[in-house]
Amino acid sequence: MMKFANTRNYYMNRFSILLIVLTFSIAGYSQSSYKLDFKMKGWKDTTVYLGSYYGESTVIRDTAKTKNGAFYFDGKKPLPEGVYYLVLNKNKLFDFVVGKNQFFGMETNASDYLRIDEYIKNMQVKGDGDNQLFFENLHFIGDQSKEADPLVKTLRDSTLSEDQKKSAREAFAKINEKVMNFQNQLIEKNPTTMTARLLNVTRAIQVPDPPKKSDGSIDSTFQLRYYREHFFDHLDLADDAMIHLPRPFYQEKVKEYLEKLFVPSPDSITKAIVGIIEKTKKNQETYKYLTYSCMVLYQAPEIMGLDEVFVQLNDKFFSSGAMDFWATASVKKSLKDYADKIRTSMIGGTGANLIMQDEKLQPRSMYDIKNKYTILFIFDPDCGHCREETPKLVEFYNKSKAKYNFEVFAVAADTSMVKMKNFIKEFKTPWITVNGPRTYLKEHYSKLYHSETTPTIYILDSKKKIIAKKLPVKQLDDFFAKHEKFEKLKKAQLGKGS
Repeated sequence: MMKFANTRNYYMNRFSILLIVLTFSIAGYSQSSYKLDFKMKGWKDTTVYLGSYYGESTVIRDTAKTKNGAFYFDGKKPLPEGVYYLVLNKNKLFDFVVGKNQFFGMETNASDYLRIDEYIKNMQVKGDGDNQLFFENLHFIGDQSKEADPLVKTLRDSTLSEDQKKSAREAFAKINEKVMNFQNQLIEKNPTTMTARLLNVTRAIQVPDPPKKSDGSIDSTFQLRYYREHFFDHLDLADDAMIHLPRPFYQEKVKEYLEKLFVPSPDSITKAIVGIIEKTKKNQETYKYLTYSCMVLYQAPEIMGLDEVFVQLNDKFFSSGAMDFWATASVKKSLKDYADKIRTSMIGGTGANLIMQDEKLQPRSMYDIKNKYTILFIFDPDCGHCREETPKLVEFYNKSKAKYNFEVFAVAADTSMVKMKNFIKEFKTPWITVNGPRTYLKEHYSKLYHSETTPTIYILDSKKKIIAKKLPVKQLDDFFAKHEKFEKLKKAQLGKGS
């Protein structure tokens, strides 16, 4: 059911504002360039734009002036293969495909220029089998949608029981099967067309039942391994046309692959990324795109500690020179600078010592803290979020300091000692507070502990190894409880020699 519903939304809702189309003029051009002719009956003279997709963004590729509804786009270099659309009066019109053949035309008409359904219904493609397939699929989807609409209404009716919906569910399943069969046949008969590649990426991977081992037991890891190995069977990562789709399937699939099929540890994720990047190397465009996209994905990850992936990818692909075919010196420097900020304060590494002046202008060293844990709290006295989090940290400190044996080392980001003292007084902070800029060390604290936003929290153990970072105060109790439990379990296992 979901496949049909998603397919319908993808093909119908994407035509959400206006539709137009086209005529033709194909002779006399080499395939090292492009010429797309359009004829829109009933149009007044105006300006039209050719748009395309790039990941999650859109790009305007060309501009044309219409005369009696006729216009064309042309250029000396071929367009990147993918899905394109027209833009009129800031309205995005219908999609069409640009594949290997880039000399074709389209012609259509509608009673009103916003009647997208009429443009699609009346579409005539001239000289391009790929777009012929594209619109045939749209027509088929539209016909099946009309048949499915009353069934969908029944299935969504909360006043009906599941038994009352049974016949509608079965009828919908048949329509869904009809759609899948139609599209599967289209893909099998025309595998290299842009339309087939577009449809193919939406197909689900069919995972077989797990086999039995020699001892008769079921291989419990078979399906996960199979799914991993075949995850990109329907998406060629080296096909840059997959970057130019109305829906960012490329990014979505990569994100799903990394987040759902691998243990969320830096080494595991980096190894998986390197593996899929290898599949793109034959195409510099996808090689560049996938590598940089993965860097962005782990620049500020939701899961604690996975920013190390950013560092590892930078070292392997940018600092090494592998991306020099496109990355400028300024791009490489920007990435390296950010990687170096993360590098000094990664989980598992030893946190650097901090020595600054406290409110009495006396030097205080973080390494002098002998508690089991140190909570490094980097804040700004004027930061609104800091002012929200600090009372919570004070409460946690007073309630749980003895339980977990920790001390807080708070670093004020502002140079003003007056602001820092007022902050201490206002919130009655019972811990060590120092002024960050008033340091006794060569390097600024922000070079040692990545803290571009405030407040930022790091947790260090008794040996000053970083065991957590960038947690909100509300998660501290849960973290310490789980960490203590894990440490006890690890000690017990070591005691058993396992």
